[in-house]
Order: sequence, then structure tokens, then C-alpha cells
Amino acid sequence: MRKRQAAHIEAPPQAPGQPRPNTCCLCWCGCCKCLWNEDRLERSERQTCTKMDSIEAAEEQHPSLDEVLSWSRSFEMMLRSLEGREVFREFLRSEYSEDNLLFWLACEELKKETNPTVVDEKARIIYEDYVSILSPKEVSLDSRVREGINQSLAEPSNLMYEEAQLQIYTLMHRDSFPRFLNSTVYRDLLANRRRTCLDT
Repeated sequence: MRKRQAAHIEAPPQAPGQPRPNTCCLCWCGCCKCLWNEDRLERSERQTCTKMDSIEAAEEQHPSLDEVLSWSRSFEMMLRSLEGREVFREFLRSEYSEDNLLFWLACEELKKETNPTVVDEKARIIYEDYVSILSPKEVSLDSRVREGINQSLAEPSNLMYEEAQLQIYTLMHRDSFPRFLNSTVYRDLLANRRRTCLDT
């Protein structure tokens, strides 16, 4: 499977027999240092940033106090926020359930895809990474949903994981999210944002 993923990663030509550097995965969330991700980030920065913008973008971005407070009122608001997802992911990592969020994000990316070849590839990658009983990152799905996915693999679609994604969303919302709001990760961030507001 990893051979198929590596084929999509563009890199400078290498001498024959030499391994290509940084070809770890087709990361769904952009957390790794894969060449495809670095190239994508560089291209988007070149296209949208002026010299002054790039200097400001180099400074670390922090969510505002209002944004951090909005997360406590709405799980959906937190998931829509890049910073919210990162903080929530940090919390989930501490509970060994980060794969739930990664699966949900992978399904979101699949829904946006329209090219049938890419849909087929991404659907199989999601299956192998999160749904297969052989996967080390298997997410917790009930047998009915898992069987539906197994049947859908014959003709994958960009919506084939919709029911599974809803189950994982519900699990994160009802189970992980309340613990996140009471965690030191969230409370420390909130206290930090409040201090920053008082200092200004």
C-alpha cells in the first residue's frame, strides 16, 4: 500500500537505487514533513503572500480568547478551527484516541474529491489505515457499519464512509469533547488567552 502512496509524491529526481527522502505518507492533516505537503505549503504561500504578509505569517498564530471560548459552546466550531483541531488532537493523543480525529479528517477530504481514480485510492487508504481489522489504528465502528463499508469497497464513492464518520463524530462529541473541555490542555490555553487579553 505504501508503494501506491509514494507514487503520488513528487520529489526531485534521485540517483537510481537511492531512496527518496521524506516519503513517509500521504498525510491527511498535513502534520508531517512529506515532500508533497512542503511543496503544497510553499506554493500556497508564494501565491497568496506579499513580502510583509510572509513576515507576519512566520509569527506563530494563536487563537483569540473569543475563539477559544466558542469551542466550549460548540464542538462543530472547534472542528472548523485549524487551531481548535490542533489543540483537540493534542488532547486526543494523550488519550490514545487521536486516530478518531484523523479518520474524521480523512473522510472530510474524501467527500471533497470528485476524481473517481483518486476517490478509489483514498477510500482504500482510509480502509487500510482505519477500518480494516488488520490496521494498527483501527477506529471503533459497530459491525453493521463495518459490513456496509466492506460491501462499498467493490465500488468506492466519496460518501462511502459517511455513516462511519458520523459514528466517530458522535463518539468524539459525546465522549472525548467533554473531557477535553475539563482537561489541562484546554484550561491552560484558556488561561493563557485570558492573560494575553489582560496584558494588552
